[in-house]
Amino acid sequence: MPGPLTGFTVLDLTSVVMGPFATQIFGDLGADVIKVESPDGDIMRHMGASERPAMGPIHVAVNRNKRSVVLDLRQPMARDALLRLAAGADVFVHSMRPDAIGRLGLTYDDVRAAREDIVYCGAYGYGKSGPYALDPAYDDMIQGVCGLAALNGHLAGEPRFTPTIVGDKVCGLTIAYSVLAALLHRARTGEGQCLEVPMFESMVSFMMVEHLWERTFDRDHGQAGYPRVMSQLRKPHRTLDGYICMLPYTDRNWQDFFRLATRPDLADDPRYATPTRRSENYETLYAVLAELIAGQSSKFWLEQCRELSIPAAPVNRLEDLFSDPHLRAAGTFFEAEHPNLGRITQVKPPVTFSRSPAQVRRLAPGLGEHSREILQQAGLADHDIAALVASGATI
Repeated sequence: MPGPLTGFTVLDLTSVVMGPFATQIFGDLGADVIKVESPDGDIMRHMGASERPAMGPIHVAVNRNKRSVVLDLRQPMARDALLRLAAGADVFVHSMRPDAIGRLGLTYDDVRAAREDIVYCGAYGYGKSGPYALDPAYDDMIQGVCGLAALNGHLAGEPRFTPTIVGDKVCGLTIAYSVLAALLHRARTGEGQCLEVPMFESMVSFMMVEHLWERTFDRDHGQAGYPRVMSQLRKPHRTLDGYICMLPYTDRNWQDFFRLATRPDLADDPRYATPTRRSENYETLYAVLAELIAGQSSKFWLEQCRELSIPAAPVNRLEDLFSDPHLRAAGTFFEAEHPNLGRITQVKPPVTFSRSPAQVRRLAPGLGEHSREILQQAGLADHDIAALVASGATI
């Protein structure tokens, strides 16, 4: 069955991870995603081991369900060809800085001239209205400026990056839901529009859900930062033979846990008797929790906590995910035959739809694999395509 975005066309002028992650979601949901690349290709094509040049693992991970066209947009013929493509597209997404997209003559007004109701999304490091607008930004920079690296310093003793490109991926999801909202607006009103998705502001919004804390009520003097999640004692707990994650949450959870740990007296301890008191005394509470968990095996806690509905989970390594029984049952990892790479492992779309399922229809394309096909569909004559090839504007 077709996916919910079947019939929509997305022009993807993004690179690295943030934008491609977002546009891959559109492709998984059924959209025809046309990835527009320079003759050198997206930089992520060249990062990491690969059985074939220009097909690195991160590129393969975030560019399935797309077709690739090469256009050197510095050449007027290539820009004109892109605007021909835009005339038949629903969405235009780019991740260039405002000055760069302006030099190419591909601002919102330029693209809207090709299609009045297009949804145009600029994915930037920083919003255009602020003093950082023209600064380069990658995940490391954004983790630093949004406060995440400093938060990790509470645990590491110095600022540290989180060992996943969380800024790129959170902002990719922000692009995805924003574009979908704009398409819904267009369906209701017939109006296209220009979106701006800045990484810095998006990550501050993400971070401050819990860390606005006392500043919610006292902007000038309140303490920012949710103390419980910043505590060094908030970590996986050592057992007799490994580590587990455990978080008794409700009053019932705590009472059951104290009985299970043969410390029923703690259920009546005034420091831990109510959610408010536990919140006020989380440091000593976490210390008690760690001490009690250390007395039994991981298997004991996981089995007993499941019976009592106390939240608990194993601490998986990345390698463990491939054999995790839940992920195996869900079919999260699957193998597919890539026409150029052979058997590759992929992660399936996580969301299920009862009527219009997300699907992996095609695997990540080679550089310019669909150039001629896409340009012909845009109405370019064979001699125009030949001229683009001769000039090096496409391959």
